[in-house]
Amino acid sequence: MITFFSGISILILGFVFYSRFIERIEGADPDRQTPAYKMNDGVDYVPMPWWRIFLIQFLNIAGLGPIFGAVAGAMWGPVAFLWIVLGSVFAGAVHDYFSGMLSIRHNGLSITEIVGIYLGKGARQFMRGFTVILMVLVGAVFIMGPAGILAGLTKNFASLTFWVWIVFFYYVLATMLPIDKIIGRVYPVFGFALLFMALGLIVALFIKGYHIPELTIANFRNFHTDAEKFPVFPMMFITIACGAISGFHSTQSPLMARCLTNEKLGRRVFYGAMISEGIVAMIWAAIGMSFYGGIRELNNVMTANGGNAAVLVNEISNSLLGKFGGILALLGVVAAPITSGDTAFRSARLIVADFLKFKQGPVRNRLFISIPLFAIGFLLTRIDFSIIWRYFAWSNQTLAMVVLWAVTVYLARAQKLYWITLIPAVFMTAVTTTYLLLAPEGFALQQKISYISGIIISTVSLAAFFVYQRSLSKTF
Repeated sequence: MITFFSGISILILGFVFYSRFIERIEGADPDRQTPAYKMNDGVDYVPMPWWRIFLIQFLNIAGLGPIFGAVAGAMWGPVAFLWIVLGSVFAGAVHDYFSGMLSIRHNGLSITEIVGIYLGKGARQFMRGFTVILMVLVGAVFIMGPAGILAGLTKNFASLTFWVWIVFFYYVLATMLPIDKIIGRVYPVFGFALLFMALGLIVALFIKGYHIPELTIANFRNFHTDAEKFPVFPMMFITIACGAISGFHSTQSPLMARCLTNEKLGRRVFYGAMISEGIVAMIWAAIGMSFYGGIRELNNVMTANGGNAAVLVNEISNSLLGKFGGILALLGVVAAPITSGDTAFRSARLIVADFLKFKQGPVRNRLFISIPLFAIGFLLTRIDFSIIWRYFAWSNQTLAMVVLWAVTVYLARAQKLYWITLIPAVFMTAVTTTYLLLAPEGFALQQKISYISGIIISTVSLAAFFVYQRSLSKTF
């Protein structure tokens, strides 16, 4: 339990101290008018209270990542705790904060356009297509995940197909309606429920006397049942994803940047929501490692269920909280991905709208963009869920890497301390490139070749940045 509580403490201290350091570097100005007032359109730009925005942001970015990803990441053992804590404080929360603040500075622009401003037109065009594809993938993943859980709860009267259609219909409504009609009213309730559920589960775990493994020198190793095929680097860093850093978050931050009423509130909303997600991920990783009697047993159960964490979440919730509590917990797990899926489609609509310069006030303009996106998303639900999830995980982390490089360039141009994002950017470059070369769904190369290539690509990226930074120094 020492490792678990130490990790939670570091996450909280990271918010209290490191987030203030990041805020000072960014230079948040409480007197500068935000897009919520400057561009209020009653649809996407709508001023809202910060606590409401925080709960919406938390629910938007939570999804299945800090739950399914953390349970799957627990298969590698206590080293997962280390990545969740350090990743959240020094990479994920920093990534989320700057993606939100830069959107505020650029009148609520989507992350694709912001990347284009700092990395060039080529990067903008790539990001437009890449991010829209990722958003549709997220939407498809977050249709099938919650639909599967709901189908498990209603075996006697509602099938998987039925729930797919229900979730899909809801996505259409939430994507089309003004942000304060459904998202602004319902999401804060679900956001609170998700936090309450995680706290309830960990308290029940302690009361029932489960043992959480410690991160010691002896345990600082790969516990995965197939360690040769699934090395800690880069596999664990891709699997945990949203529990430490996620590119998907950078597509959600601009949604809330269009509603924030004061720049000084960005630290609470953007950095704070990621730290909250890190705490949820710590809880689920701890539960995963302890509920079945140990990490080896978790690996056996995950293998027996084909890596489907939803089955484990169902069993854990019902066992720790009882039948009624289990249903409430599962509803919280269902709400998280659904409320990420609909905002994924909403983000895709806004990205395309920014690109086409389509005002989103008129309903016909929203329909013109949304209908093709929903059609593609629905077709993707016909594909094997595990395949979609693997490609989502890699593309998600790749987006985070690109955004970190864009923020690093922004800081360098502004003559601010760019090391705070440069180090995470280089690390995530190594993670994503190595994974692409090594993974079965990538090029499936040998580990040695993949590692060496990942190091070379990261080193070249770092060298290219310093060449660029030196050219900036001469300009100034």
